[in-house]
Amino acid sequence: MLLEARKPAYLDPRPRSFAALMDLYEANYIRLRRLCPELRSLQGVRVSRVAGAMDVHLEVIERCPYTTTLMLTYYFEGDEGRHRRKSPNLHLRVYHDARQAEVMGRACHRSGEEISVGDHPDWQALEHRWRFNRFLYKWLGYCLHQGHRFEGPGAL
Repeated sequence: MLLEARKPAYLDPRPRSFAALMDLYEANYIRLRRLCPELRSLQGVRVSRVAGAMDVHLEVIERCPYTTTLMLTYYFEGDEGRHRRKSPNLHLRVYHDARQAEVMGRACHRSGEEISVGDHPDWQALEHRWRFNRFLYKWLGYCLHQGHRFEGPGAL
């Protein structure tokens, strides 16, 4: 007898439903907690350094009783080290009580403007949220595979 192995809906390249998006938010929360075990107590700017990999930068922007807003990025050196460019420069909101993490937006390195997932028409909202959060899911997996981790509550 052959059994069909089903993959989680959040691994599909196209959004299936709002429920699948909520599953993706939960998967992102799990990966983010593996990257930052003490997420609720992290403060300020943190850097995770792993030999042979780019440094990952995390900045806690806002902390509320049930949510944390943060920025997660790499820094790239510009021409002759003069300009540092942040990319992918994702702005995340973590919902501690619901155990979910979602991408709120990102900064566009071409135009310098902030792109929010809420800037898109309602009929495109699910697709854009899916695309941004699926990217986060894959990137967090990549960072974890490299050995990145943010430890301890203090700021650098």
